[in-house]
Amino acid sequence: VQLQASGGGLVQHGGSLRLSCAASGSIFSINALGWYRQAPGKQRELVASISSGGSTAYAASVKGRFTISRDNAKSTVYLQMNSLKPEDTAVYYCNAKSGPIATMTSSWGQGTQVTVSS
Repeated sequence: VQLQASGGGLVQHGGSLRLSCAASGSIFSINALGWYRQAPGKQRELVASISSGGSTAYAASVKGRFTISRDNAKSTVYLQMNSLKPEDTAVYYCNAKSGPIATMTSSWGQGTQVTVSS
């Protein structure tokens, strides 16, 4: 599975951005899609995920502000980010988990920078 992320940029505190991540390759094998982020000097953290059945999960810090969705016809996952805060500044990565649970593989997109100014 190959992932291509887009949509990052510079936005003011309180603004919105939508990230997109298009999947290609063995998309039929994808079980779950997610967005992670990594701020300078910090570990990469899970922001949101969505299962093949549409179940979603969010980090506590973004719940109520971010929405993850997927368009299976376009093999694309989105992250709508509203009410952005300076602490949301990070490189955002999309992730796909594919294959059976026993041999599940993880694929990563190239990352897209999100910068929120105060």
